[in-house]
Amino acid sequence: MGGNRASSRGISRRRFLRRSGAIVGVGLVAGCTGSNPNDGTRTTSEGGTDTPAGPAALGYDLSVTHELTEWDRYDPDWEPPSDSPREEYTAEVLATGLEVPWDLSFAGEDTLFVTERTGRITEFDSGTLRTVAEPSDIIDAAAIEAGSDESRWRLTGGEGGLLGVAAHPSYPDPPVVYVYYTAETSEGKRNRVVAFDASAPAPDETVVPVVDEIPADTYHNGGRIAFGPADYLWITTGDADPGLEHTEQTRDPASLAGKVLRVRPDGSPPPDNPDSTSDADPRVFTYGHRNPQGIDWLPDGTPIITEHGPGAGDELNVLRPGVDYGWPVVRNSGDHERYPETEFQSPVADASSWAPAGGVFYTGESVPSLRNRFVFGGLISQRVTAATITPADGPQPADGHERRHDASWYDADYRAGTSGLLSEELGRVRHVEQGPEGDLYAITSNRDGRANGPFPRDDDDRLVRIRPA
Repeated sequence: MGGNRASSRGISRRRFLRRSGAIVGVGLVAGCTGSNPNDGTRTTSEGGTDTPAGPAALGYDLSVTHELTEWDRYDPDWEPPSDSPREEYTAEVLATGLEVPWDLSFAGEDTLFVTERTGRITEFDSGTLRTVAEPSDIIDAAAIEAGSDESRWRLTGGEGGLLGVAAHPSYPDPPVVYVYYTAETSEGKRNRVVAFDASAPAPDETVVPVVDEIPADTYHNGGRIAFGPADYLWITTGDADPGLEHTEQTRDPASLAGKVLRVRPDGSPPPDNPDSTSDADPRVFTYGHRNPQGIDWLPDGTPIITEHGPGAGDELNVLRPGVDYGWPVVRNSGDHERYPETEFQSPVADASSWAPAGGVFYTGESVPSLRNRFVFGGLISQRVTAATITPADGPQPADGHERRHDASWYDADYRAGTSGLLSEELGRVRHVEQGPEGDLYAITSNRDGRANGPFPRDDDDRLVRIRPA
């Protein structure tokens, strides 16, 4: 643990460029060092992995206050921009040679964790990359070589592997990090959310389950995790049903497939989670989702997700507790029922060609033209998209947007305008995140075998910082 990566994993080169103003202060803040705090109590997971008996076994106090008003981005009186994001942007490359990076988590003031779908949780520290943990029961997932011209949609691992990452809200005290990954078990693939002690000498040996038994498949695994405004852990799960062979589970509140979950840091459900049916899983916040891969919040604490559609019909959805979002019955694409003809909750925006991934409602000052917009990555679109979301009873998105989503059947409480940025400059963009100093970062996903045009380049995959041109 903690050394350089083995070249046998196909890594051509890795570097983290420390420039003037580039990720100032990113480094290792361990919080607690020393011996593993586990008390030795062990249980065997479904897949036979020897893991601690639960989050309490880490030996830290994981509790938080869950006060929305204490969130540093809380602003109930926020106002959307009155213009469109027409400014030109540039991407400053900070790190290269990553293997299909999937998520970013800034922890505390000076620590950055990155997941690579091939199986590593990495920490950036002043120009170096350090492997923090590699889950032992994760499925085998692959990346094509940087600069390769091959196109392989069905790479080993499909869309599974190591996905979301989120540091505890009080990191580094406790020094606990959460990850979402696809595991091999005795009953087949399952998605898991686990926590581990990032300060331990062997973090892999401290892994504890937080939410287990999430349905998994080669495709449609969801996978984004994030701590929200009131310090609950939110989890997006896919329908795990790309062939539509188990259509009942997505809209079944008792199943964890095709859901947005909300739990405390120890994995238990909050008492005010919605109680949609008598047999509903108490961790379920919303259901009827296909493959949500991004989540963030408006400044008043309202959650927004990105959701992949079937061959088209990608969506941005504003979430309401306990609501059914209709998949696989309704979608404005294919042979599905259309929203204007149903009672299901409709999206705030949709498109046929985003393939929307992770995003952030940006509140920083470094890119002023994107402030108070939801900025998310696009895979098949190979760009970043900025969405201006406005209350339906207020000023509407400006005419300069690439598209205005103002038809009467959209979400009754909001309107949106969307515009593409950095088209074909980065390739497939997997996630966009805001740093602690208000900078805007993105990671690419060009080594997953699905990139078009000049991608993957020799230095893919990359971590970049987005700036005004």
